[in-house]
Amino acid sequence: MNFMMKDNWPSVMFAMAGGVVLSVGNLSTQYAWAYVGLSVTEVISSSMVVVIGTTLNYFLDNRINRAEILFTGVACFLVAVILGSAVHASNAADNEKKLSESTNTYKLGTDGGTERGKQVIDKDAPKDMENGASAECDTKAEAGTAEYLIELEERRSIKVFGSSTFIGLGIVFFSGVCFSLFSPAINLATNDQWHTLKDGVPHLVVYTAFFYFSISCFVVGIGLNILFLYRPMAGVPKSSFKAYLNDWEGRQWALLAGFLCGFGNGFQFMGGQAAGYAAADAVQALPLVSTFWGILLFGEYRKSSKKTYTLLVFMLLMFIAAVATLMASAGHRSTK
Repeated sequence: MNFMMKDNWPSVMFAMAGGVVLSVGNLSTQYAWAYVGLSVTEVISSSMVVVIGTTLNYFLDNRINRAEILFTGVACFLVAVILGSAVHASNAADNEKKLSESTNTYKLGTDGGTERGKQVIDKDAPKDMENGASAECDTKAEAGTAEYLIELEERRSIKVFGSSTFIGLGIVFFSGVCFSLFSPAINLATNDQWHTLKDGVPHLVVYTAFFYFSISCFVVGIGLNILFLYRPMAGVPKSSFKAYLNDWEGRQWALLAGFLCGFGNGFQFMGGQAAGYAAADAVQALPLVSTFWGILLFGEYRKSSKKTYTLLVFMLLMFIAAVATLMASAGHRSTK
């Protein structure tokens, strides 16, 4: 508590700024998932965290990590970003081909949604505000087929069919920039490399910085969610705060995700304070898990072309090599 009574508001502001960019990045990622899929979103955004955030942290940490190893890993992450973009473009072309060759009369709607000829669902049918689909739409198509793509578009609240490939990639890159800044912000909050504190004022310990970081992340998250309830984007229907409180379907997964994210960030900051924040960015191995989730649970890349599969494999291999290299660059922070 003594740290909160000192004149260390510049460090507090850095910690809170980290929470702001993380919250904005998380929201952007949720839109990006709909546009480009779980696998590509996580690989591109996480690789950008390393390319930008790790480079910033390396210089902020007075170069305690081994540069020849660290930046080899950064280069691998950069290649993974390029391959991730290629995977998305190839998969988008595969999906377009599936829709054009379907025996059903599917076409893209003018609002980015889909139309099904005579089979189109009644527009006046009751909508599920959480899933964005009519209650009557409850069939199970085989993953990877045109029918599956159409049903997925009908179920999701964010409508993406008919949108430009660059919109999805633009959102991903924006989220990546946001994620790139929260770790350097915590680094500045705990180590004061820019000398913003007065002489004799102690630095924030990592736990205190994490407290302010979490508070700002929570406040901004609540504010943005309320804003988008009343002013939605990407075809999402309007809602209200009352409806949000009354609808708890699937909310337990959102709360679990929040707790896991919080614990992950806390451990990342503790590791960064001990071994350097640049090496701590190795936690960006999370896309390896999310890719398997996307493929096995959500049917991403099912029945795709050999080109897409080849790019996907090379993207993951490059990512594995990058994570291993980054971990090998760890140093030791001096306490002097």
